[in-house]
Amino acid sequence: MSGPLGRPVGPGPLGSPGRPVTCPCGSGASYDACCGPLLAGARLAATPLELMRSRYTAFAVGGREGLDHLFRTWHPRTRPPRLVEDGLDTDRTWTRLEVLGHGADWVEFDAHYARLDGTAGVQHEHSLFAQRAGRWMYVEAAPDTP
Repeated sequence: MSGPLGRPVGPGPLGSPGRPVTCPCGSGASYDACCGPLLAGARLAATPLELMRSRYTAFAVGGREGLDHLFRTWHPRTRPPRLVEDGLDTDRTWTRLEVLGHGADWVEFDAHYARLDGTAGVQHEHSLFAQRAGRWMYVEAAPDTP
């Protein structure tokens, strides 16, 4: 996912403080069985699709754990220089992820959100990924992404 999209609240009931019970990525699995271990740094994403879902979840749950995951998984060549200092936006709540397609090094998706003023929106992106030292990293949104 490109740029600091926002600091959201996960869609679904929360377990321990700030942690969703159901994973925000839409897999239907529990957070602890799905993206939670990736955000915690306990394991690496095996595919670009898994990484993209975990990055959406990082935006959705926000906080330090989400920000740290985004930093670790953003390719250093394209990572915003002040990502950690600036943190995540707080004007959007991420409500739903739709995966539209994926391949060996890309994922196309729509990330649905609600703004603080109640208006809804969708961020469409065709994300590009690369392996670096055996780890999948988010590189950037494809130039054709509106």
